[in-house]
Amino acid sequence: MTTPTRPALFEALFETAPDAMIVVDRNGRIVLANPQAERLFGYAPGELDAQPIEILLPESARQAHRGHRERYASSPRVRPMGAGQELIGLRRDGSQFPTEIALSPLLVDGESLFAASVRDVSETQRARQALIRAGYDACVAQIGQLALEARDNAALLDSVPERVCQALKVSAVAILLVNRDQGEFVVQAEHGWTDTLPSNLSAAEFQPSTATPASTTALFAHAGYANAVSVPLFDRGQTMGTLVALNQEPRVFDRDAMHLLQSIANLIAAAVQRSRTEDQLSHAQRLDAIGQLTGGVAHDFNNLLTVVSGNLQLLEAELPENSPAQTTIGAALRAVDRGSALTRKLLAFARRQRLTPRSLAPQALLDELGVMLRRTLGEQIAVRITCDERVPNVHADPAELDAALVNLALNSRDAMPRGGRLDINVRKVAVTEPAHAGEAITPGDYVVFSVTDTGTGMTPETLSRALDPFFTTKEYGKGSGLGLSMVYGFAKQSGGHLSIDSQLGYGTHVDLYLPVHQGEARSQAITKLPIEGGRETVLVVEDEPLVLDVAVAFLRSLGYDVIVATDARGALEQLARSPAISMLFSDVILGDGMTGDELARTARQSRPDLPVLLTSGYERTPHRPDAGDTFDLLRKPYRREELAAALRRALDGA
Repeated sequence: MTTPTRPALFEALFETAPDAMIVVDRNGRIVLANPQAERLFGYAPGELDAQPIEILLPESARQAHRGHRERYASSPRVRPMGAGQELIGLRRDGSQFPTEIALSPLLVDGESLFAASVRDVSETQRARQALIRAGYDACVAQIGQLALEARDNAALLDSVPERVCQALKVSAVAILLVNRDQGEFVVQAEHGWTDTLPSNLSAAEFQPSTATPASTTALFAHAGYANAVSVPLFDRGQTMGTLVALNQEPRVFDRDAMHLLQSIANLIAAAVQRSRTEDQLSHAQRLDAIGQLTGGVAHDFNNLLTVVSGNLQLLEAELPENSPAQTTIGAALRAVDRGSALTRKLLAFARRQRLTPRSLAPQALLDELGVMLRRTLGEQIAVRITCDERVPNVHADPAELDAALVNLALNSRDAMPRGGRLDINVRKVAVTEPAHAGEAITPGDYVVFSVTDTGTGMTPETLSRALDPFFTTKEYGKGSGLGLSMVYGFAKQSGGHLSIDSQLGYGTHVDLYLPVHQGEARSQAITKLPIEGGRETVLVVEDEPLVLDVAVAFLRSLGYDVIVATDARGALEQLARSPAISMLFSDVILGDGMTGDELARTARQSRPDLPVLLTSGYERTPHRPDAGDTFDLLRKPYRREELAAALRRALDGA
C-alpha cells in the first residue's frame, strides 16, 4: 500500500473537510477556498480566488472587520471553533446567515497566511433560541400558576423577581408600585437589588410609561449597571408601577426578552387589580351587611324611642308648667332627641334615610360653609376653598351635603391637633367607565367635593376600616365612629360615591362624588302650617302595642276619633265597614303580609281620595325604597306637634 505524500494528504483533507475552509493572506485576499466554502456562500469553483474576504460579509460589517483582521494579523493565535468570532455571512444572492468562525495562523514558504474554518450555525441558533423561548414560556407559566393559586398578593410579588432573574440571566429585577401621595415608585419586591440601588424613584425622573432602555440605564449607571429596561404596569389606563430588569454586563434585550417582561408585567398588573377588586368587593359586602344590620337596629330603636318619647310627652301635658318634674321630663326628652340623632346617622350609613335632593350651586353653598368653618375650626387651621366657576349645579339634599362636608372638615381638624391646612376643592368629573380611579362608580357627570388635610393620616389597617360604623381611633367619648360612615351612606344614597386616600404622616384626601343636576333648578319654598287638631276619624295601623298606645293617645289628645288595627288585613276590614274613616295613619313595617305602603295603595283602589300618612323607624322602607314619595312619611320618634302638623297637611290636602 502506497502512503500518500503530506501535501496530497493535506489537500485531500482541505477538500473534504465538513466545514467551509478559507485561506487568506495578510492583505485579506482569498488564497484558497474549499468546495464547501464555495457552496456555503453560493459561488462557482474558483470564483472566490483573489477576492477580498470582506466580500463574504454584509456591507455594514466590512469596515469593522478590516480593523479586526489587521489587529489579528499583527498578533495571530489559534482561535478554535466555539471560542471564535460570531459573524453574519453574506451569500452571493444577498441572503444572510449566522456563522461561527475558528482562526489559525499558517506559515507557508515564509509567507504568513491565515486559515478560517466557517460553520453555518443557523440551525444551532434556532435550537438555542427555541430553548431560551421554552425557558421564558416556562417562567410565564409558573408565575401564571402562582397568580391563580396565591392567596397573598405580597407573596406572589416576592416570588416573581428571582424567577425573572433566572430566566433572563440578569443581575437584578424589581417590582416598583406607585405611591401617589409621595409621587414616587417604591420597591415592593426585588432580587439582586443591592444597597447601591434606590428603594424608591421620583416620578419626575422616572416615568415607566415612556422609559426606554437607554433612558432607564442612565438612572442606574451610577450604581454600575450597563443595561436596564423597564416595562410599565397598567391599571385601567393608569400607570400603577413598573417591572425593572438590570444587568451589570452590556447586553441586548431582544424581542423575546421584552416579550417575557411584558407578559410578566401583565400578570403582575392583573394580580394586583384582582386583589384590589376582591378587597373592594369584600369591603362593599361587609358594609352592606353592616348596613342591613344597623338599619334594622335603628328601626327597632326608633320604635322604643317613640314609646319613651310619647309617654314623656303625655306626662308633660298632664303636669303643671311649674312642676319640678317638668325639668326631669325635659332632660329625658333631650336624651330621646340625641338617641334619635344617633339612629339618623345609622340610617344614613344604611342608606335608608329619606333625602330631599334639589339643585344646589356649589359656590353659594361653599361661601356660607367657609364662613362657618373658619370660625369653628380655629385660627390654627388654614382653610382654603376653591371652586371652578364652570362647575354645574349638584343634585343633592342641601342639609345632608352641608352636614357631610362639616363632618369631613371636623375629622380633618381632629387629625391636625397642632394645626395645619384644610383644602376644599370642587370640580366637575366625567366618569366614562364603571370603575374610576380604582373604585366602582356608575358612569356619568359628577360634581366632586375634595377635602384634603395635612394631618397625621391613617395606617393601611385604619384606612381599610374607616367607613365601618362605630370604628374610631379617637379617645373614648370624643367620637361615635359614625362620621365617615354617614357621609358614605349619604353619597351612595344620593347616587354618588366616596373615595378615601390616606397615608400615615402624609394627611388624608377624601373625594365626595355627587351627580350633576339635570334640568332647571326649582324653588324649594317651605310653608309652615299652623299646628292644630281635628274632629275626623283616623284609622291607626300599628303592630307594636306600646307604639300603638302612644299614637292613639296623641290622636285623642288632639281631638280625633280613633279606630285601630294591628295588621293590613284588619285595616282593610275596618275601611270596608266604617265609611266614617277620614284618614289612614299606618306604620310601614307591619310584620307578615302587606307593608303600610302596599296597604295604602290597596285602600286607594276603593277610596281614591283617602288621605294617607305613613310612619316608620326607617326613613325609607327596605321593601320599597320609594315609599314616602307617593305618601307622606313621618319619621319615628315623632313629637305630638309634629304628628298634628302632618295629619293636618294630609287631611287638608296641603
